[in-house]
Amino acid sequence: MMAARANLHHGTFPCRERDHFPVSGAGSARRPDTRADPGIRSYTGGMSIPSVNVTEIPEGAPILDVREDDEWNSGHIEGAIHIPLGDIPVRYGEVPMDEDVYVICRSGGRSRQAAAWLNQNGFDAINVNGGMGAWNLDHGKPIVSETGQDPWVM
Repeated sequence: MMAARANLHHGTFPCRERDHFPVSGAGSARRPDTRADPGIRSYTGGMSIPSVNVTEIPEGAPILDVREDDEWNSGHIEGAIHIPLGDIPVRYGEVPMDEDVYVICRSGGRSRQAAAWLNQNGFDAINVNGGMGAWNLDHGKPIVSETGQDPWVM
């Protein structure tokens, strides 16, 4: 899945290879919404999002957790990168660009949106089907907590 990279444009909302995202209508295009998180929360762009089940994530692969801080603190995958969904447009520089990144949330909805945005902007992002529910509750994969209590999926 390693695609050729274009330089990200500098600004509040990075774009790949062009300064717009496609929208419905012949030849029409617009810049994505750059206010806080509404643009990313609503963007999937009609594109096919690569997805895997938790059992298909390679050992040691980078995992991006896009859940909110309280969810992360309650339980997360050790070594995962934490960037809440709404922060991705301003913190995308923390996401590795040179390898596939597996994006996870609670159940798969937010991670799908994040993967779509990241892929549109030059990353190789793969949605994790079923999210943390599948990771820990369905498959018993380990998680850690930031609270000092036993970790759990919130």
